[in-house]
Amino acid sequence: MNLTAIDLFAGCGGLTQGLKQAGVDVASAVEINRSAARAYQMNHPETVLIEQDICNVSVNEILNVTPDKKINLVVGCPPCQGFSSVRTRNKGNIIDDDRNKLILEFLRIVEGIRPEFIMMENVPGIVNYINFDKTVNRLIEIGYKLDYKIVNVEDYGVPQRRKRLVLLGSLSKQVTIPESSPSLRTTVKDYIYDLPSVDISEDPMHRNTTKHSEKVKNIIALIPKDGGSRKDLPPEHWLECHKKSGVGFSDIYGRLSWNKVSSTITGGCLNPSKGRFLHPTEDRVITAREAALLQTFPIDYVFPSDISKTELAQMIGNSFPPKFSEFQANYLKNVLVEEKK
Repeated sequence: MNLTAIDLFAGCGGLTQGLKQAGVDVASAVEINRSAARAYQMNHPETVLIEQDICNVSVNEILNVTPDKKINLVVGCPPCQGFSSVRTRNKGNIIDDDRNKLILEFLRIVEGIRPEFIMMENVPGIVNYINFDKTVNRLIEIGYKLDYKIVNVEDYGVPQRRKRLVLLGSLSKQVTIPESSPSLRTTVKDYIYDLPSVDISEDPMHRNTTKHSEKVKNIIALIPKDGGSRKDLPPEHWLECHKKSGVGFSDIYGRLSWNKVSSTITGGCLNPSKGRFLHPTEDRVITAREAALLQTFPIDYVFPSDISKTELAQMIGNSFPPKFSEFQANYLKNVLVEEKK
């Protein structure tokens, strides 16, 4: 028996891509955002996409779009902006955001389908949220054997420092979050070093990079190559906003390092004022293609060409790194094989 999955809150398809790389059949997916749905369909045309608000999608509607398939895996990354590390920086308070309740929609779908396996990913802060406790307790009540853990995706082959909460569950066997291995470690160099110059690239995603003002160009040129930061600049070149005491986000205007993992690829990944997103040696911010590669999307993964740079960056930054979901899916496949022996 193979794994056949439904991807809830599918975004532009990062989780689905990883599942497919592991040989999982992704039968259907749900995504409300139009641009993300377009990207999903461009890369996964064989998957039936339900482009609606999941709150308005019934379990029967999901099952009826692929009536010939037995769903034995439900996966999802419920939007979680209200308790992300950036949003809760102010005394750790959870921001009141309706999207925080979408984890209960994940629970509703799982309750209705009762798949053999479930996989959910979210930001670490969700463990302090009452609806996470409700979800975990209810899943246990209906028979799921669970394990959840905060991990760093850099330990699973992703060239990026990114902490995430992962939850796995099975109806028949105790599952555990698979252990990482030092041998899996990769770096920025492994993923973007061999790309052609932006000026000669025929890839529109690689030509998609921020155009800097002369002032910003001069600042970037002064930042030491291969890992330098704005703190290395002489004070006379500091931006006014950086001269104030108590200013955080020290990675702003920082360069990536070839032989390390990147900082977390966020929705600001195409803007040097949003984090450590400068190219290791070239005097520019990383391109959209480089950002996608650092998220471990395949180099031929396509995105809509008629959306804003801001929307594209948000789409890439919000994605689930395919390499990480591939690792988790391979673990569940091995559990399934063991169950059938």
